[in-house]
Amino acid sequence: MLLEYFQMIDRIETVDLTAGRLTARSVVPEKSPVFEGHFPGYPLVPGVLLIETMAQASGFLVLAVTKFVAMPFLMSVDGAKMRTFVEPAAELEIEAFLEHEGSGFAVTKARIASGGKKICDAQLKLRTMPFDQVPLGEIVRKRAEDVGLMAAAAASEN
Repeated sequence: MLLEYFQMIDRIETVDLTAGRLTARSVVPEKSPVFEGHFPGYPLVPGVLLIETMAQASGFLVLAVTKFVAMPFLMSVDGAKMRTFVEPAAELEIEAFLEHEGSGFAVTKARIASGGKKICDAQLKLRTMPFDQVPLGEIVRKRAEDVGLMAAAAASEN
């Protein structure tokens, strides 16, 4: 996890294309410039970055389900609940579940836990835009390969 670069997912563990489910892992860094201001002497991961983590897991799920035809962009967050704080070095378990995909939008439910303890959850709505309209395909595909999405999705198809 590189908070300052918004690289929130370390690795994709599983993708179940039939069930529309993805699991991922991340470890919060011991040190990050983010912690210098949030909060000095009491470092905590900002809630907005936890939401971003859920959005990225959801986005990877949508990419896998749609076979990389469109880029998912976070459009809304509904019913977000933060249940506890996340400190440096926390190991995060992230899950995303696809509720709807089509007509240029996707809806997911996502949650984060650490050591079996609930951290947060939300429903996320994403707009999908074809990669021929958004010049991010190569970058997104590289990041997806780096975190293991391609391998996990291929395993799901077999």
